[in-house]
Amino acid sequence: MVTEFYIPLLCNATLYQRSVGFFSSTSLIDISKGIASLVKNGGHIQMIASPKLSDEDMEAIDKGYAERNALVEKRLLEGLDEEYTDYFALERLNLLANLIADGRMDIHIALIEKGGNVGMYHEKLGIISDADKNAVVFCGSMNESDIAIKVNYETTDVFRSWYEPDRDRAQHKIDAFHNLWTGSEPNVTIMDFPSVPKKILEKYKRGKPNLNIDEEQFHQSYSIPTETVSLPVAEHKANVARCPEGLKLYPYQQGAIDKWAAEHYCGIYDMATGTGKTLTGLASIAKLSEDLNDHLAVIIVCPYQHLVEQWVDDIVKFNINPIIGYGTSPQPKWKERLKKAVRDLTLREDKQFFCFICTNATFRKSHVQTAIDEINKIGTPMLLVVDEAHNAGAASFLKYLDYRFKYRLALSATMDRHMDQAGTKGLYDFFGSVCINYPLKQAIRDGHLTQYRYHVIPVSLTDDERMQYEVLTKEIGQNYIKSDKGFSLTERGKLLAIQRSRIVAAASEKMTVLRQTIEPYRNDKNILIYCGAANVLAEDEDKSETEPADVRQIDAVTRILGLELNMRVAKFTSDEDIKQRESIKDRFQKGELQAIVAIKCLDEGVNIPAIKTAFILASTTNPKEYIQRRGRVLRKFPGKEYAEIYDFVTLPRPLFNVSSHTKDELKADYTLVINELRRMKEFSASSQNSIDSNAIIWRIQKAYALTDKQVRDGIHIIQENNNE
Repeated sequence: MVTEFYIPLLCNATLYQRSVGFFSSTSLIDISKGIASLVKNGGHIQMIASPKLSDEDMEAIDKGYAERNALVEKRLLEGLDEEYTDYFALERLNLLANLIADGRMDIHIALIEKGGNVGMYHEKLGIISDADKNAVVFCGSMNESDIAIKVNYETTDVFRSWYEPDRDRAQHKIDAFHNLWTGSEPNVTIMDFPSVPKKILEKYKRGKPNLNIDEEQFHQSYSIPTETVSLPVAEHKANVARCPEGLKLYPYQQGAIDKWAAEHYCGIYDMATGTGKTLTGLASIAKLSEDLNDHLAVIIVCPYQHLVEQWVDDIVKFNINPIIGYGTSPQPKWKERLKKAVRDLTLREDKQFFCFICTNATFRKSHVQTAIDEINKIGTPMLLVVDEAHNAGAASFLKYLDYRFKYRLALSATMDRHMDQAGTKGLYDFFGSVCINYPLKQAIRDGHLTQYRYHVIPVSLTDDERMQYEVLTKEIGQNYIKSDKGFSLTERGKLLAIQRSRIVAAASEKMTVLRQTIEPYRNDKNILIYCGAANVLAEDEDKSETEPADVRQIDAVTRILGLELNMRVAKFTSDEDIKQRESIKDRFQKGELQAIVAIKCLDEGVNIPAIKTAFILASTTNPKEYIQRRGRVLRKFPGKEYAEIYDFVTLPRPLFNVSSHTKDELKADYTLVINELRRMKEFSASSQNSIDSNAIIWRIQKAYALTDKQVRDGIHIIQENNNE
């Protein structure tokens, strides 16, 4: 079996995965047979085993007479008690000890736990994989003991992943091992005991490994080295940050990293949406990790679950195996993984780097903050990377930004917080100076974002909507606080502002005008209709909820497109999970769907670069949000020469009616008009057809007798008018 199966296969392998039954020094010796060539290839070993528990042991655990982990650890260490004088046994144990020391072999312990009872895990499974992901899978009754291999009558089933008749069965076993290894298998508990590899190192590591051992013992040559050598090193050490081969950064990205390094690895990347903030951030992590000889703990924080997953898609390209932390993480036991990563900082010289990525809500949880405290006590340097960092300026988040993080990086397209000078100052005080300011206009000029045409679509509030708006505006005006830091709204004022924004977002005239405006596009594709108003994410949540008013609007839009215009359309809201969203995005980018009707996707960082035409019904007055929305529409995509943005601008009343009212009667109008004008000017300035949109802007300003300066400094006009 060794000479005809293990050795020939392992000669071409880079990964050897085994679940072996009981754990002992004997099982370690036998799993090592044939691995010399695997080591030469820079390969790794993953081993799953079960402690050898007696019936009395399991009964003691079940009845609570003995603490489970302590008893399991005791039996595992007893499995290493046997003393060897045999040359081959000692050389093989030394080889494995060297692999463990170099981070090339990991051991997980498995226990069956069901209905309050404990059992031993007996699955015997092996997977030998090469660099091209071809795998030979074998399973059956074979154990890793001398008796099983040499005496017993044993049968083993073998499947090849590249051979069509075997493919499904091979993949099933590969998935089963993956679920075991990641702790996702129901009723199976996966544990790590640092004392086990520590004892292996202390007891069996004797010096350099002998990679000649298979040839010496079995008298067969498979191109194994003819002398004792050091362990060959793979191209990159496992799980340390390195830039992918062939990655070419733009000069502005490399310049940002250089400035950040010069600022002692602290600073802010203020880059337009779609210009590569994430890749620049990851390249910065790789730079710092190399500069610190991979002695670094990285904490990445994102506001939403799907942003975490988008980051993970890029993180793995940088040779990092991240720990992913949030409520519905694909790693169900991420908390245990985080604890182990922190523990390894003190026990494993080969595991001085790890990356933990989580949502804002998870970052604030006590177990994460405890882990950060422990890392700080250990003395391992920490880098905190915050994506969409403007969100971190909230008082509830700022309190966690402190001295524990020696290295800091903030990523945002709009670092300054809307109407929150204190929060903005807190962010700059913590993260430091701006290492790059790369605005949208420059990104378009440099060809990193697509050109666009901007169309203003005016709509008006009904009399009832305007009355509600005026009542809220008056009450908001009574909820401003003035301090030496400027004006800010009370918490009640913020809630009232959200209510008022919903009136604007849901203006009933928008549906009629949308039906007329979108008619010429009924046979086109790559269309986004953006619904929904501003929403506040609860501090303990990492996924926004869809409000009832937003549902009514999105349902109305879907009816217009799907039923009246017979377009292929799908909703894209918080009700769809990550897999459903990915499916919708894929169908949209393939052209199977003509349009997506969405809520908040342009605020939350969802990447849908195929969008060519956007109808924005829910226009915000928050610069952070409308700048991000525009940037996401302008992402480059094959065949996309330019984008079109239809901005449904909500006015208090039709322009032709403005002149018939006194200034006092128009007092409540100024808040909405100035906010809409400021967004229109921002969008128009960089568009290809600014002459057209500027003509509408000029008509609105003229109707309300507003100067450019009054529009620019609109907050003062609003407060003065509301406090008269």
